[in-house]
Amino acid sequence: MRKRRDQGGGHESSHGIDLAPMLDFVINLLIFFIITAVFVKESGLTVNRPTSFEQENKEDSKSIQIQILDNGEIWVDNRAVDVRAVRANVERMSAVNPDSGVLIIAQEKAPTGTLVQVVDEVHLGGIYNITFSTTQ
Repeated sequence: MRKRRDQGGGHESSHGIDLAPMLDFVINLLIFFIITAVFVKESGLTVNRPTSFEQENKEDSKSIQIQILDNGEIWVDNRAVDVRAVRANVERMSAVNPDSGVLIIAQEKAPTGTLVQVVDEVHLGGIYNITFSTTQ
């Protein structure tokens, strides 16, 4: 008689990895990221960038010029001022010309934090028409 090889009839062998728990986990992560992405709000500033072909007109001569230097100094009306004095100067100058806007001229290496503080002070002064320019 021939002998049979024992196949181990009671034991079934596994031929792969069960991916169902991993897929459940990935779907849960996807749902979590979709839900949290809806509530993320990014803040930013609206910037009016001047173009190189714009020419100076009568409105530009009435605008209040604020210069920010590389070292963080702020100049309003050819006077060096502190960032806390920008609001008072803007209010005083806008009282003379109510239709005037603000032209902020920042040097290329001027601190961005100082620029943002100046914009905040100008907004507190009541002017929202702000134009930005740079010098080298």
